[in-house]
Amino acid sequence: MMHKKRGITVTIKDTENINVALRKFKRKVEEAGTLDTLRSKEFYEKPTTKRKRKKSAAVNRHNKRLQKDSLPPKLY
Repeated sequence: MMHKKRGITVTIKDTENINVALRKFKRKVEEAGTLDTLRSKEFYEKPTTKRKRKKSAAVNRHNKRLQKDSLPPKLY
């Protein structure tokens, strides 16, 4: 059974600074969601806690969408 290596690669030019390369790497890691996955797997989360967290996030997203789509309050 062969395991495929997965990872984040960043190509940089010879003239680019190391700080630019580090910034590109951090951006790629953030976009891939690697740190979020790592943090979520760091500790065991009970299924009930996971459901509560997801439900709360869904409610917050719904309320935010309602607030964004609602008319502004009357100013008088």
